[in-house]
Amino acid sequence: MQISTDCWKAARDADSESKAQWLAARRAEEQEAAAAWAKQFDMPSLVGPDKARDWGGRSRHQLMTAAHTVLVVEGNWDEADWAELEEKARSITRAGWWIDQRDSEGTDLLELLDAATEADRGTENPFR
Repeated sequence: MQISTDCWKAARDADSESKAQWLAARRAEEQEAAAAWAKQFDMPSLVGPDKARDWGGRSRHQLMTAAHTVLVVEGNWDEADWAELEEKARSITRAGWWIDQRDSEGTDLLELLDAATEADRGTENPFR
């Protein structure tokens, strides 16, 4: 039995809608977790368009969490080492920087933070 084109399109559209709803719910959960984490660890607000700030916040949370796991929980860093990395991370306020690093390994975070530019740190006017 073959389904009609109209039935196939209706099923496909319903499936796309449910995927979109699931994705929106997932993003909202991630955003809520990232905001709570940022507040708990005194992370500054990010700079950029609204959508970029949200995405950057989620990216920062995910990368910082991954770095903490690999460097402190599984690695040999102590809390003093981690506190130094957190301070460097707090200096990066450009949302786009965190988005650009979203696929990076947690082990690379310190090197990435050290390589960040003044514009990434928010100490330079990006509109000049």
